Amino acid sequence: MAATCMVLSGCASVNDVLVAKESGKEGLTHEYAITQDQAWDIARTVFRWEGADGIEEHRTEGYMLTSSGVSLASSGSVMGAWVENGADGKVKVTVVTKRRVKTDLFIPLSEEGFHRRFTQAVAIVKSGQKLPLTSPAS
Repeated sequence: MAATCMVLSGCASVNDVLVAKESGKEGLTHEYAITQDQAWDIARTVFRWEGADGIEEHRTEGYMLTSSGVSLASSGSVMGAWVENGADGKVKVTVVTKRRVKTDLFIPLSEEGFHRRFTQAVAIVKSGQKLPLTSPAS
């Protein structure tokens, strides 16, 4: 894997996710009518549902970082989610996902996929139910 990364111009790291968010040119942002605490819990849950490895939480800075491991279809990915104040009392959630190897065709969790799952989790929370530990059907 390491040799493959060097030959293919490098592997993405969590630092690349931070730089991408900081640039403002990458990532997908949606606003939700929930609290910041709910958004934080939902983001962490979505990453877990989608098989992320350990989640590095930087709550005071408003972001979390994680990764997904190597599979038959992918060399894995690195991901980050930011929870910030949005407009009109909503919460702004931004996610950045990067393939570890740029030439991989498959990414375990896309930015669109994250927000689909996030929207699903918001509906669960708003219905008064507890978020399940395992991913519900899409």
